[in-house]
Amino acid sequence: MPEPERVVLLDDHGRPAGTALKSEVHGQDTPLHLAFSCYLFDEAGAVLVTRRALTKRTWPGVWTNSFCGHPGPGEELPEAVHRRAREELGATVRDVSCEIPGFRYRAIDASGIVENEICPVHTAVIDGDLEPDPSEVSEWAWVRPEDLRAAVEAAPFAFSPWLVEQLPQLTPGTGPPR
Repeated sequence: MPEPERVVLLDDHGRPAGTALKSEVHGQDTPLHLAFSCYLFDEAGAVLVTRRALTKRTWPGVWTNSFCGHPGPGEELPEAVHRRAREELGATVRDVSCEIPGFRYRAIDASGIVENEICPVHTAVIDGDLEPDPSEVSEWAWVRPEDLRAAVEAAPFAFSPWLVEQLPQLTPGTGPPR
């Protein structure tokens, strides 16, 4: 039986301050912890957006960036990006790059659960096919970055709060060359 997943707790300065079980860390008083977001591009420059599964504890059914996750204790962020791409999307990725290293946010979903994360934002390029895990992703679409920006601007309530905050900070044209 695999070990339960743990997350890295952080102090107010972003330094590791212990660990906690992932299953117990997200609640109404979520401690600051380390996570990451990744925007996955294809060779044509389209970005993958995913709709969170309806069974997700937080923000179920909300459209968001390609995938997110938490590095485990001692796991480097690029390793965690590769691992979560496989686990969540059944995908292999390459050219992982940290675009917004200091991204931090706090948000409360409709059920009262708090996200409180330092969440470096990465980009990567897909290397193969997608086979998303239905317990993580209910729908997905490849879209032009400018179309994603327009959709978020027109209807921010339809997207995860972290995507809404991250997208303006990403350099336009981020992704592989066309």
